[in-house]
Amino acid sequence: MQLAGDTVIYSATDLSAASACEWALLRKLDWMLGRIEKPPFVEDDMLKRAGRLGDLHEKKVLDSLAATRVVVEVERPEDAGIRDGSFTGIRSATEATVAALRSGAEVVFQGAFFDGRFLGYSDFVILGPGGRYEVYDTKLARKAKITALLQLAAYSDQLQRLGFEIGENVHLWLGTGEISTHRLADILPVFHKRRARLQQILDDRLLDPAPTPWGDPRYTACGRCDACAEQVERTHDVLQVAGMRLTQRAKLRAAGVRAIEELAGRVEPVEGMSAATLGALRDQASIQVERASLAEGSPPPWRIANPVALTALPEPSPGDIFFDFEGDPLHEERQLWGLDYLFGLVDTEARFTAFWADDLVEEKTALSEFLDFVRVRRAEHPGMHIYHYASYERTHLLTLAARHGVGEEEIDDLLRNSVLVDLYPIVRQGIRVGSHSYSLKKLEPLYMEEGRDGTANAADSISEYVRYTEFQAVGEVDAAAAVRADIEQYNRYDCVSTLRLRDWLLARAAEVGVTPATDVDLTVELLAQVPLREPDPVYTELVAYLTAAGVHAASAERTADQTAIALASAAIDYHRREAKSFWWEHFARLQNPVDEWADTRGVFVIDTAMIRRDWSLAGPRAQTLSRELVVTGTAAPGSRFSADASPFVLFDSPFPPLGGPTEPGARAAHSRVTFADCGDGTYLLTEKLSRDAHAVGATYAQVPIAVTPASPPNAGKLAEAIADWGRELLNGLPALKPDAALDILRREPPRLGSLPGLVRGENVIASIRSSLLDLDRSYIAVQGPPGTGKTYTGSRVIADLVQNHGWKVGVVAQSHAAVENMLEAIVGAGLDPRLVGKKPKDAAAAAAAASAAGGAAAGGSWTRLDAKAVPGFVQQSGGYVFGGTQWTFANANTVPRGSLDLLVIDEAGQFSLASTIAASVAATRLLLLGDPQQLPQVSQGTHPEPVDVSALGWLAEGHGVLPAEFGYFLETSWRMHPALCAPVSELSYEGRLHSHESGRMLEGVDPGLHPVPVRHTGNSTASPEEADEVVRLVAGLVGSAWFDGVGQTGAAGPAGAAGQAGAAGPAGAAPRPLAERDIIVVAPYNAQVELVHRALSEAGFGGVPVGTVDTFQGQEAAVAIVTLAASGADDVPRGLEFLLLANRLNVAISRAQWAAYLVYSPALTEYLPGSVLGLAQLSAFIGLVE
Repeated sequence: MQLAGDTVIYSATDLSAASACEWALLRKLDWMLGRIEKPPFVEDDMLKRAGRLGDLHEKKVLDSLAATRVVVEVERPEDAGIRDGSFTGIRSATEATVAALRSGAEVVFQGAFFDGRFLGYSDFVILGPGGRYEVYDTKLARKAKITALLQLAAYSDQLQRLGFEIGENVHLWLGTGEISTHRLADILPVFHKRRARLQQILDDRLLDPAPTPWGDPRYTACGRCDACAEQVERTHDVLQVAGMRLTQRAKLRAAGVRAIEELAGRVEPVEGMSAATLGALRDQASIQVERASLAEGSPPPWRIANPVALTALPEPSPGDIFFDFEGDPLHEERQLWGLDYLFGLVDTEARFTAFWADDLVEEKTALSEFLDFVRVRRAEHPGMHIYHYASYERTHLLTLAARHGVGEEEIDDLLRNSVLVDLYPIVRQGIRVGSHSYSLKKLEPLYMEEGRDGTANAADSISEYVRYTEFQAVGEVDAAAAVRADIEQYNRYDCVSTLRLRDWLLARAAEVGVTPATDVDLTVELLAQVPLREPDPVYTELVAYLTAAGVHAASAERTADQTAIALASAAIDYHRREAKSFWWEHFARLQNPVDEWADTRGVFVIDTAMIRRDWSLAGPRAQTLSRELVVTGTAAPGSRFSADASPFVLFDSPFPPLGGPTEPGARAAHSRVTFADCGDGTYLLTEKLSRDAHAVGATYAQVPIAVTPASPPNAGKLAEAIADWGRELLNGLPALKPDAALDILRREPPRLGSLPGLVRGENVIASIRSSLLDLDRSYIAVQGPPGTGKTYTGSRVIADLVQNHGWKVGVVAQSHAAVENMLEAIVGAGLDPRLVGKKPKDAAAAAAAASAAGGAAAGGSWTRLDAKAVPGFVQQSGGYVFGGTQWTFANANTVPRGSLDLLVIDEAGQFSLASTIAASVAATRLLLLGDPQQLPQVSQGTHPEPVDVSALGWLAEGHGVLPAEFGYFLETSWRMHPALCAPVSELSYEGRLHSHESGRMLEGVDPGLHPVPVRHTGNSTASPEEADEVVRLVAGLVGSAWFDGVGQTGAAGPAGAAGQAGAAGPAGAAPRPLAERDIIVVAPYNAQVELVHRALSEAGFGGVPVGTVDTFQGQEAAVAIVTLAASGADDVPRGLEFLLLANRLNVAISRAQWAAYLVYSPALTEYLPGSVLGLAQLSAFIGLVE
């Protein structure tokens, strides 16, 4: 920032600073205005040197451009004329820049841009194809940074303001020599938003002569930077309390609790906060207040909070090691994110060992060398343990092993035998410390004698590592070595600190009579609970084949065949990895603090529990005792609870008598449970006793603290099918046989017999049918966006193939409901219902119906089959349609391998590649129906290849629209009004989805998307303010005259589809009042669903359906109201990547036929993402609401 009289001149750097913390930026402005003393500033010699190296990098690029093009250099003014307000120098440089550009210069170097407020100098503006200019910047970094992208957007924006036509992309010339290219459309909306906000807050401050007050609600404060930390400490803000979230702070401030001392003495409840949470925060505040009374420099006070937690400390061994990773989460290589660049450890004598990695290949080597070290150590010291602090080391060992396919079984063994010991949950659950943080650094005054030097924290380590790579890139060997040595010293100190903490905890345990635990071999218990198989030999052989061929994971040099083989190997091991990931996460939940996993999908943290029925037999046929609890609490974002699932419930000590061994310091758990949403903000939890406990009447009064995800279903038949398929692949190598699934993996266009290409005609149904009839052991993909008649199209194709060509067709999808919906449509297309069969999910009901009908019951539509009738149905000689899940088609005993002419995969945009392979073994051809722009499939595991990606998503390869060579794109939506279809099309379909005019009309309401900003603060997953707005919207809509278009005629479309008609205008149609059922309300979080449902019911609109987005997938309504609930980026659990996911917004908005309302907090757009992907996502959201 620079001052020019009463104007503040700013740069792209200031945009980034304001996005991170407006308070800190405004404190700097207050200093510049003379309102406060100058903040302390430390000169950074290394940063200066990096700047000089950046200049050298820029000079190299300039020389390379000058060798082949004409470069016009704009002289940077020595005096820009800002201080005296004349702006003479900068205006002259800007005029020279404009003149060069208007003359058609090929390259303009150091172009100056100044519009009266923004000032910047671009590295290069280069004339591109079509006579359009594009901006290039040189950066020493190895990857794109958000600040650099904002600079590019700023210069592109200036070019547009000056009237120049600019290209679609901007570019970074990185220190590696690579050029990183980015879509301007993914950056400009955020830039415009940040620029407007920055100008607003700067102008506001200039008008107010007083320094910016702490806590001013007009400005955001991150609560973490040095400027904020100073004020948090000065005002004794409750943010000082360890573990305090900004959302909790907002609730406390609303209750009048602002200072830590007020919280320490709080006895009254706080609205929206459970008694347990308030109690934990109060206890922490109390001990921190106690510390304030101690002499400066004294160690923080501490006390044993829970001696049981200390029982998790193992007996010491001379072979113990103390381990710490250093990693950069924003490292990007081969489209993979993250690099763990240093594996450091010390032994019990504090001797240090380091394993370094500067790229993914070296990361794999470092992992192998670390595991070799551990293997030798365990052989010498069987009782050794690997100590670490916090979950990073455990989770990243698992992630790296899965990423590189190295050491997975060894890491499994380390986990099964509790070799990895995380000291963080032991500290958090066992010790209360008078510190505002439980980071290792903050605990060190309790046990470390010497202080830290050099690199101070993990963020500094990452920054230093980036600087190290920049020195490496330009050949500054000595400077790189100096930075690397500093990083090693920091890492060694952390390892030694972990060693000293372990020793200190052992001493504290001894003081309260807790002895170290002897090794608890959990292998037997885990194997009893965890049905994990050994890796299939086919997987091992395929990996060996790839290794022998020198093929590396995600290598850009791989051929399509090598990629397919790599995907095939990962698919064979897919279900084992998924199950393994679940179980390790489950056992981590038994040990780690609740707040570490409370936001995991499928978790429900219980606040209150009331006994509705105590232990008793639930009915005359019940064989074991059970009880029913009515509970309230908080569900993690994205969670859905099915009454027929069996989730786990977790108990803190003192434990109920559940039976079975429990790891020392861990929680108890069982899964003899059902859990159902009552729809009124409460949930019904039913627990059953085990047979052994029932036999001895071992009931208990304890109530669980949380409900956690159920174990994954048995994938035996799926894994068997993929392995069988893989064996055939392996036996044929190096040749690849013609196969539909392989063609998908290879991203090969469909293989046809006699036709030169896919049939393209006006009638898409006839075109798909003709192409399928000529298909040679391959696939065809059909992308059907919302309301385009995907089910209608698919059902007509299937009915024709069965009726006129005698084909045997299977229909598979993720759920029974989706399959049955397609079967209904096939019967509706005119196929004899006796030729359309499926075994329903409810086998008992199906058996009863079939028994009454002699084995197969043709209900109102398709035929319900019992288990005995299935073989006869699938073995009949003529054509038929048989529906089922992937388990159905993977089971050779149900559907013989290759016996079907066609398998139709419905919802293939949510059907993983692994599932596609598993089901594909039943047929010779595949038809993929779906939309990869809808909700993605949920995967738990980490896989070395993207076999968890959907089949359609894999083919689309990041494009909004399926490439034409792979199949068909249904481009006409028969659901959405054109005004509503347009923003959906731009958001998700590259502007290529169009809408057919229908006869619908809602009087008094404009069609389209209506953003409804509602400003609020402190809300995370539920917003009363947005709930009130939803009620207001519903009240204004219900009863309006609605012409639904039913019964009208007009242009051809998917006739017969509900509400999808042709001619424009409501002429001749009778209106009806818009009913509650014609409106749906979509929310991302269960807490908001419950709040909105309650508010609507209280207002007399209880008939309006309210649910999460997956509840309404495949449905439609006249009006959709979307409420996002969260106040701002810092309030969002699981991050804005979840909340603003384009697929999620697409599904929610596109449910509507006439209008959609998007209710949101404007603060959701007032932040700067930390990743390129997040930047694009936020830009897309801004495009929707502004």
